[in-house]
Amino acid sequence: MSQSALKLGLRSPKVSSEPAAAEQQGLTVLQGDADVRTVEQQLIEALERNQKLEQLNICFEAALDHMGRGLSMFDSEQRLVVCNKTYANIYALPAELTQAGTAFADILGFHMQRVTGVAASPVWVSEWIRSHIARLNRGGAHEEIQNLADGKIIRVTYQSLGGGGWVDMQEDITAQKQSDEKIEWLARHDTLTEVANRFHFREHLEREFECYDPRLGFALHWIDLDYFKQINDKHGHLVGDSLLKAVAGRLKSCLKSGDVVGRLGGDEFAVLQAGVDREELASQLSNRILRKLRQPYDILGHRLHADASIGVALAPKHGEDPEMLFASADAALYRAKSKGRGSFSLYTPAALEAQAATNPLKRELQQAVERDELVLHYHPIVDLHEGRVSSFEALMRWKHPSRGMIPPSEFIHIAEETGHIVEMGSWALKRACTDAKTWPDSIKVSVNLSAAQIEHCDVFSSVTDALESTGFDPHRLQLEITETVLMRDQVHAQKVLRKLHALGVVITLDDFGTCFATLNYLRSFPFKKIKLDRSFVRDIPEHHDCVAIVRSVGDLARELNMRSVAEGVETAASLATVCAAGYDEAQGFYFSPPVPARGIKRAINQCTARLAAIKPASISEIGDKLKSA
Repeated sequence: MSQSALKLGLRSPKVSSEPAAAEQQGLTVLQGDADVRTVEQQLIEALERNQKLEQLNICFEAALDHMGRGLSMFDSEQRLVVCNKTYANIYALPAELTQAGTAFADILGFHMQRVTGVAASPVWVSEWIRSHIARLNRGGAHEEIQNLADGKIIRVTYQSLGGGGWVDMQEDITAQKQSDEKIEWLARHDTLTEVANRFHFREHLEREFECYDPRLGFALHWIDLDYFKQINDKHGHLVGDSLLKAVAGRLKSCLKSGDVVGRLGGDEFAVLQAGVDREELASQLSNRILRKLRQPYDILGHRLHADASIGVALAPKHGEDPEMLFASADAALYRAKSKGRGSFSLYTPAALEAQAATNPLKRELQQAVERDELVLHYHPIVDLHEGRVSSFEALMRWKHPSRGMIPPSEFIHIAEETGHIVEMGSWALKRACTDAKTWPDSIKVSVNLSAAQIEHCDVFSSVTDALESTGFDPHRLQLEITETVLMRDQVHAQKVLRKLHALGVVITLDDFGTCFATLNYLRSFPFKKIKLDRSFVRDIPEHHDCVAIVRSVGDLARELNMRSVAEGVETAASLATVCAAGYDEAQGFYFSPPVPARGIKRAINQCTARLAAIKPASISEIGDKLKSA
């Protein structure tokens, strides 16, 4: 292509026959018998200068053509001054349209005909150029995104020139856009089943409440797979994961246009059924889902049978916002399970009453807060490199006056449903900081945060209040969160966690590996630790695939410059695997069970003794065997 308009001194100087002109060219005018050799020397020097300019021009052209972006320059008369090969390739310009002096209107007309298949009218081209020049005259640079017919996405930046005209640069951002779209997809989908995750499903639900037809309404189906845990425990995580993928596929096959399926977590799914004006339509879909899920599954050489329980609630009849509708569907699900599983139940007020009647803890939990029946026990976490206790995780217990000590698994979910978790969480923070002040300065305390706390209270204020009232060092406080916390409101959670991180508090991602959108969150949130879920460590003796997962998560933590923690260490074999995988810390009954505050010193001594008994040589030997396996 020609770039002669910007070439520097391409033509060889010519000696003029006119004396004055010749003098202006810097040449000696021959006068009679003047020395001819002087003229020859001047000509040689001029040719050498021209050769150097030609070489500079060749370098200039090479630089233009290899700069990685398209570039073109147009003068004040909207004519092409220069363009590079990338510019021509992006717009598939023929050679004649890349010549210096080509009118911009011709290039624009060619491009529009190639994109639309129809020749652009001269009036349209003139109007577009007039608008373009007006934008340039406002000064500065501006850009636009162009979607080309071949699928490429081009970012074009225009910069006006002082004497009129402009320079534009074209950057192919197709790969970047695809990467951004992939990240966006990962943030809103469960990567295992490829259906909406809890966060994205809630977005669909909120949107449905905003724009549904009040004459029709819609239905929420809360689906819980029956006996999935037994299948997962018996056949391993690979079979369990494959079953979840198959279930998601069958759920999608049951839906019509406008319906949405999502995975809420674990073995729980949900379906948003649009356009439901009567209970019969919701019942028909639930029956269709149950029939589909009951068909046998052939997975990795195993013939499996699965079933489900479904709770159904209709909007706006059973709930006028997402929280109310979820609560109604949950009550209906509880009723379905109480009937013997493998069935569905529509919400009725009696279902909610039955749920409360069969779970008296819900009524008594408020009294537990008021009567100060909650206590904290502490589970040690050991540093495998330094051979000492590095922190204690605070675990809430309910000291019931008649039932005895109730573990958190039986009442924390109730606290989250009723909202009591906000008050209980604030109490736990202050209690943990108060207790930890009496420990050695090298030992931190770790406190769990729930999604409800992030969503319904000012967590940052609760943390700072606890730190100020107790005088506890924020660098000794660790907060553990699960992916559920991030899925509710990612923007709000990110803002809160970054403020806490700036305060010096260590943020740990708990239960890593149990949810499948977690990898994306590792990029977006200020985590300092990854805590591998106990199920992978606990299952090491029976499932070899767990060893690979343990090692992979350890490698991931190192690559991300995060500390790794393995919980669920209960045997010497699991400890050896964790050590061989290079984990920084470990937690489990192998070292000590959770202890009340008065038992901290005893737990430290017990952990120290356990760590001292570990023979580094034997761990290294087991690690070598695992690596070669």
